[in-house]
Amino acid sequence: MRAAKDLEAVGDIPRRLFFYNAGMLRQRRLREILHAAGHETLLGLPAPDDGVVVWGRSPYAARGEAVAARRAVPLIRLEDAFLRSIRPGRMGDPPLGLLIDPEGVHFDSASPSRIERLLAGTPLDDHAVLQRARDGIARIRELELSKYNDFDPALPASDPGYVLVIDQIAGDASITHGGATAATFREMLAVARIENPGARIVIRTHAETRAGLRPGHYTSESGDAATEICDAPISPWKLFEGAIAVYTVSSLMGYEAILAGHKPRVFGQPFYAGWGLTQDENPVPRRTRKLTRAQIFAVTHILAPTWFDPCRKRLCSFEEAVDQLEAEVRAFREDRHGYVAGGMSLWKRPHLRRFFGRHGPLRFSERPLPGRPFLYWASRISPEIAAQEPIRVEDGFLRSRGLGAELVPPLSLITDRQGIYYDPTRPSDLEDLIAQEPPAGGRMRAERLNARLSAEGVTKYNLEGPAPALPEGHRILVPGQVEDDASIRLGASEVCTNLALLCEVRRRNPDSIVIFKPHPDVVAGLRPGAVARDMAAKYADLVLPKVDLGALLETVDEVWTMTSGLGFEALLRGKPVTTLGAPFYAGWGLTRDLARMPERRKARPDLLQLAHAALIAYPRYLDPVNRLPCPPEVVLDRLAQGEIPRRGPLNRGLSKFQGLLASQSWIWRQSRRHR
Repeated sequence: MRAAKDLEAVGDIPRRLFFYNAGMLRQRRLREILHAAGHETLLGLPAPDDGVVVWGRSPYAARGEAVAARRAVPLIRLEDAFLRSIRPGRMGDPPLGLLIDPEGVHFDSASPSRIERLLAGTPLDDHAVLQRARDGIARIRELELSKYNDFDPALPASDPGYVLVIDQIAGDASITHGGATAATFREMLAVARIENPGARIVIRTHAETRAGLRPGHYTSESGDAATEICDAPISPWKLFEGAIAVYTVSSLMGYEAILAGHKPRVFGQPFYAGWGLTQDENPVPRRTRKLTRAQIFAVTHILAPTWFDPCRKRLCSFEEAVDQLEAEVRAFREDRHGYVAGGMSLWKRPHLRRFFGRHGPLRFSERPLPGRPFLYWASRISPEIAAQEPIRVEDGFLRSRGLGAELVPPLSLITDRQGIYYDPTRPSDLEDLIAQEPPAGGRMRAERLNARLSAEGVTKYNLEGPAPALPEGHRILVPGQVEDDASIRLGASEVCTNLALLCEVRRRNPDSIVIFKPHPDVVAGLRPGAVARDMAAKYADLVLPKVDLGALLETVDEVWTMTSGLGFEALLRGKPVTTLGAPFYAGWGLTRDLARMPERRKARPDLLQLAHAALIAYPRYLDPVNRLPCPPEVVLDRLAQGEIPRRGPLNRGLSKFQGLLASQSWIWRQSRRHR
């Protein structure tokens, strides 16, 4: 939920808010945000204790303004928060947050708004809030997030050394109420040329103009030989990197230029002008305070907005809003060109469409198509497919409540352009992420996520079972594995069977309590790797085929494994782990490794770095309730609370049939030669 500091700016707004425009009826997200903030939206006439809500200073706001004046009730204005969505609202994307303002509207310089009052009068000296602001600035810069995010971060800007002039939508309310006119834009371009003789001018087109929704002020006829109209979907952060000066009237992009380190030349009276961070052509006399970037960001992104979590349908903090926007933007950036996908079981295909088909077409074929990325299920890639350089797909490390072999759909999937995490014979994207320092705020996020995983007892599959009473002594947990699994074939050493693993653990630990946990796919009879009961009893003190792994991990002293992901889960819980193979989490100095490790794993990350890479940066997640791209924290909530839609009868029937045919796996799985 939102921190108490975040709620400071909400203030005393009437619970019942009456509206008089169809937009409130059409846009469900607006009502959801207001309801989550404790307000009821109604049609009719307000009573003395009620209020009226309008959208900013739109042409339709006059209706609500008139009713509020006649009834002498508070008037509340809404505007989008400054990190909004992927596409503009006119293209149908709902907002991630709102500015709910009973005092004014942030772009109207004629009278103070709530943002201006906070900027002018709040102490803004809280170290924790300012650190959140600094981390927030660093994070949105690193992720290249903006108000609208339908741009391509891979597109380069012009060669450095240009002057950036920012266009806006003709007739926009932020211009009309920001002390400017259309003539101001002509003046701005002329001044930019005069003040920067001989420099190239790059005019940035507004996102809605680029989409053909509304015209701007500049066209191809506005320039000369030294002027370029930039209407390509280039990241604003890339444009800031190459700019030697930035000119704006009242665009929010001018504010982002401040966050990027510029001191923009401002010709209107936007909310960010007048605080010592801009060069103001038309200053607002009442704004006299000098602020830092962190202080102004603390107000505009942490204290003033009402942020909304669209998955959990509740208010959230700024950081949680960025988590959600990051997940949605990542899906857009990676998927917008569409895919061809191969090696995918029929039952997985609807789930793959939900993951990867939201922004572009997903076509299933065993052959790639020109211009389309080629997805392929990693364990089914043959040498012929590998030559096509596919993007490998696999389940993530917070997968489901139930087994993939039982056709339980995944809540997380991994895409890897270099290799795949369980194959130590080649580099993977995960290895690169593990070797990198997490982004700003990433360590704290990984720490919170890890703490919740342990507290909630969440694991990869989250299978329930009774928690047994364990013998006293030094307890070693030995997780069994599927013996024909690619992680064994590619990552195991001389010890490559469950029986050999048990034998080696007992040989090296003759006095310890050895607990063997067979793999759930093996227990279900779906995959090979069973150890006969009498042989298991020869080396293990206990064999626990069905048990709550989260609870079991809390009661053991260490884990020995070949390449099992359970070793990673044990590391997250602070347990010593010994590996006899080369899983993705080994070779970094965090485990005791008895097998040969890839020499390229030279970095020495700490546990939080590993957790951030494997749980946050590497996988993608899908909310099973709302079917939106989401951060891992949402999936953790779903798994912990059991909010997972039940499988349909067809999937349950197929999984039972598959179990009956486990010894004839060629019927339901692609041939082993593809593994």
